[in-house]
Amino acid sequence: MSSEGKKLFNIIILGVSFMFIFTAFQTCGNIAQTVITNLNNTDFHGSGYTSMSIIYGVLSASNLISPSVVAIVGPQFSMVVSGIFYSLYIAVFIQPTTWAFYTASVFIGIAAAVLWTAQGNCLTLNSDENTIGRNSGVFWALLQFSLFFGNLYIYFAWQGKTYISESDRRTVFIALTVISLVGTVLFFLIRKHEDTKAPGDEDSTNEILGESSSARNKMMRAVAAFKKSITLSFTKEMMLLSVTTAYTGLELTFFSGVYGTCIGAVNRFGSEEKSLIGLSGIFIGVGEILGGGIFGLLSKNSRFGRNPVVMLGILVHFIAFYLIFFNMPNDAPIAPMEGTDQVAYMIPSKEVAMLCSFLLGLGDSCFNTQLLSILGFLYSEDSAPAFAIFKFVQSICAAVAYFYSNYFLLQWQLLIMVIVGFFGTITFFTVEWEAAAAQAARGSDYSSI
Repeated sequence: MSSEGKKLFNIIILGVSFMFIFTAFQTCGNIAQTVITNLNNTDFHGSGYTSMSIIYGVLSASNLISPSVVAIVGPQFSMVVSGIFYSLYIAVFIQPTTWAFYTASVFIGIAAAVLWTAQGNCLTLNSDENTIGRNSGVFWALLQFSLFFGNLYIYFAWQGKTYISESDRRTVFIALTVISLVGTVLFFLIRKHEDTKAPGDEDSTNEILGESSSARNKMMRAVAAFKKSITLSFTKEMMLLSVTTAYTGLELTFFSGVYGTCIGAVNRFGSEEKSLIGLSGIFIGVGEILGGGIFGLLSKNSRFGRNPVVMLGILVHFIAFYLIFFNMPNDAPIAPMEGTDQVAYMIPSKEVAMLCSFLLGLGDSCFNTQLLSILGFLYSEDSAPAFAIFKFVQSICAAVAYFYSNYFLLQWQLLIMVIVGFFGTITFFTVEWEAAAAQAARGSDYSSI
């Protein structure tokens, strides 16, 4: 197989592995608060929102060291170990206890930082400026199939149920644990190739999978990666992109945790309210897959750069927020186990709720595919530190959003996303225009980015 063929193979395996792991984890996150609400009459007294806040808080702090970890052990082994911790977190729900639940939340936060830093490093090392757009789209589309399969099972398994029994819970989470482990094993299929560099070591080759070197050299790479992360954090481009990244953290929290909880709390949806959580996840996944696929395929044919895709994303999200504001009761995110009988500005519509799910997924894919692409383009030599900063900002904002989701009514959560999304779009445009100017100055064809 040619070098380019090996790189594309690695991107596909990377996407499929993430698809399995996040089929398990995102389904878990989507139903966690609903499952926990049914558990809180027992000795278990955890909160899904609090758990996610811990995960993303720890994740944000761990991104300070994740480039060093990837530099020492390599992206492949980093992703394997991280995948095991994802599986352990999901397995906690089989027989949940409060202490194990929150302890696992801390460890998966650390694992997530390493996993996503290694992912960004692997994606960049297997791409160049002509393929980064395509590869970002391919990876994102494969990853987002995770929203489809797990939620499809939830939709059919929980059809007509208003209470989630112990048997139902165990069956679901045993299956999700096994699925996560399958994705972890698939990381071993990523192939080595010769023209790669380890994060933080610009002159080394043949180290995408962290081939052995002396302890001294590994430590030097780790320190270099850490220093590079700090330096990049204060560059103009990274600070501007951080506003866009902050928005993706807020809306990630909303569509992956809060919106499903809102749907499950609306009593006017009748006996379908719990199964609709799964159907919502499916429509989010369809939007993500469609967006990732289209933007990946069209990346080489776009003569306008990334800005039109980001503009589409913010417009789609604003339409979704407007419809959700009219369709969902204001107290839905914080409703008790009995749900809410309140009505917003229209009688709650299942069709409108599912349309909003699709729009949330489509808009999210617009932002994330273009952020992956521009980071890989701007920081091709420093991919691990750059993606660590990306996940640091995204995860700390997600942690803040999960925290205030315990208290804020729906209207205030939507308003926060509208404001941050508006400014995040403007800052992305600024960086993209500067990248286009720099590319034109070098005499390259900008449409190939």
